[in-house]
Amino acid sequence: MTINFFNENYEDTKAYEDLISEVFSFIEQDKEFSVVFVNDEKIQEINRTYRSIDRITDVISFALCDDPENELEDELGDIFIDIDQAIRQANAYGHTPAREIAFLAVHGYLHLCGYDHMNKDDEEKMCKKQEEILARAGLSRV
Repeated sequence: MTINFFNENYEDTKAYEDLISEVFSFIEQDKEFSVVFVNDEKIQEINRTYRSIDRITDVISFALCDDPENELEDELGDIFIDIDQAIRQANAYGHTPAREIAFLAVHGYLHLCGYDHMNKDDEEKMCKKQEEILARAGLSRV
C-alpha cells in the first residue's frame, strides 16, 4: 500500500501521516491513494464544487475508477480530510483527534474501494470493515 500525503492545512501533519501509514500497514494490497489534509474553508469549497452541498464536512473521497473490481487500476483516488472538523468531532465523541483522523482515513479508503452507506445493509458492512481495520491497528472504539 502506497499513501501519498499532501498538507494544504496550516499545521504540521507528520504525526497524522505516521498514524495513517501504520493503520494501513496491515492491509496487504498493491494499491496507491492520496490523503490531502485541508481546513474548513477548503473542504467546504470542495463540497460545494463537486457535490453541490455548501457546508463543511469531515471527509470527501474521489475514486479514480468507478469499478472497484478493476484490477488494472493501481491508484484508487484521493481522500480529503478536514483537520479542523476532525478535531471538533473528536472532542464531541470523547476520543483523540488522531483516532478521529485515522477513522476518517479508513472511511475514505473504503469509499475508494467501493463501500458505501446509502442503505442499512451497506452501512453495516462498511461499519464492520472500518472497525476491523481500526481494531487491527489498536484503535478500537472505547
